[in-house]
Amino acid sequence: MSNAASGASPLYIRIHANDNVAIVANDGGLKAGTSFADGLVLVDNVPQGHKVALADLAEGAAIVRYNVVIGYAQKALPRGSWVHERVMRMPVAPGLDGLPIATVKPPALPPLEGYTFEGYRNADGSVGTRNILAITQTVQCVAGVTDFAVQRIKAELLPRYPNVDDVVALEHSYGCGVAIDAPDAIVPIRTLRNISLNPNFGGEVMVVSLGCEKLQPERLLPPGSIPIIDKRGDAAELDVVCLQDDEHVGFMSMIDSVMRQADEHLARLNRRRRETVPASELVVGVQCGGSDAFSGVTANPAVGFCTDLLVRAGATVMFSETTEVRDGIDQLTSRASTPEVAEAMIREMAWYDAYLQKGRVDRSANTTPGNKKGGLSNIVEKAMGSIVKSGSAPITGVLAPGEKAAQKGLIYTATPASDFICGTLQLAAGINLHVFTTGRGTPYGLAEVPVIKVATRSDLARRWHDLMDVNAGRIADGEASIEDVGWELFRLMLDVASGRKKTWAEHWKLHNALVLFNPAPVT
Repeated sequence: MSNAASGASPLYIRIHANDNVAIVANDGGLKAGTSFADGLVLVDNVPQGHKVALADLAEGAAIVRYNVVIGYAQKALPRGSWVHERVMRMPVAPGLDGLPIATVKPPALPPLEGYTFEGYRNADGSVGTRNILAITQTVQCVAGVTDFAVQRIKAELLPRYPNVDDVVALEHSYGCGVAIDAPDAIVPIRTLRNISLNPNFGGEVMVVSLGCEKLQPERLLPPGSIPIIDKRGDAAELDVVCLQDDEHVGFMSMIDSVMRQADEHLARLNRRRRETVPASELVVGVQCGGSDAFSGVTANPAVGFCTDLLVRAGATVMFSETTEVRDGIDQLTSRASTPEVAEAMIREMAWYDAYLQKGRVDRSANTTPGNKKGGLSNIVEKAMGSIVKSGSAPITGVLAPGEKAAQKGLIYTATPASDFICGTLQLAAGINLHVFTTGRGTPYGLAEVPVIKVATRSDLARRWHDLMDVNAGRIADGEASIEDVGWELFRLMLDVASGRKKTWAEHWKLHNALVLFNPAPVT
């Protein structure tokens, strides 16, 4: 990558020596006629982050970025031309047959030892970074009642329990009016089940049910699914407040029941204390949203470097977003630790291809107007920048949507690319910390885990100074290296996980709704 120093000089960033396009680095873009130090002269006005042709491109010629063909010229493009989605034809998706299987065997990196954080150790061996009472809901019908109760709990009960960080309602739109016995219904059901058991909730499971819904509490959380033991050493009964029970006469009696049960859970959570644990207890989800052409240059490579640090420390890292890695499937299967892991990735890609085909679309439906305004011409280019969040470590596991991780290392957690569905599924997979990169900017947050936001550009970091936690734009400015920002992020993770620092999303209490992925029919 060219090192783009800050200043008024015209600058472009070329990722690989074989690339025949580069992106303009200057804030505000550059005008036609602008000359670069190497003699390149712009033929067109080129916005910041958008591509410029470094050589004459004939009609039909391959357009190469990241040393990958991201498209084909639909007309002749002279050197210095603006290269954007309207002058490019997207390549077909790579096939899922004949892929390299577990062929990359990188040398083992030395373990990263001696790094710790202060976390909450749970009875099942997992570790939380926050101490939260989560109230699970079986159906959307109870959302208003639960929200009313949560506001009362926060105002009247939570102040009595200073060691509890928050109370959150796990609101969702599932639970009834759905084909709950359809094969794919397992996806939203296990998603909600596993979110209820997230490490940040301390094993305290409390459920609010309506009573007549299809997703009954015992189906959501069957016997043996909750790692709770009562004082006699027996499995505890599922704690359910059912609004249709005869004991509830009037709205306030429902609220009283929820508050009474919440008080018991809060008392137990309040007895928990942080203890020093190794960095290997981190379970980190990495995601990008509002991506731009700098995502694959600054923020995502820094996250990828940090991913390698975390894996060296023995932690768990999850990368996701199926349509945003689909075009690099050969890179992923070659990095699989075993043929079985590679085949599992192929299976998830094939499942999602079929899912998209049912809706008569393909992976090209992924890109947004904001992506394109930020310089990403199509999903191929976007995918190449997205994959680098996964670093270079071997991929040791694969999770289907809604499944929970049971191993450490680098895991491909199959999810849609929607920010909200991806975050929800990563919560189900067991993350206790979330990293989110953005180029266009988003106030995204999760109530259930801390979200560290990484800006791809210094301009965004300056304008959104009280929303972005890390400025990876300094890499493009020449003020920091990928390694510098990767280490900065790693150390910030330990501080955030320990509760020593809050993210901006936590500070402002910004969080998005849970969005369950339901590929099954709605009735």
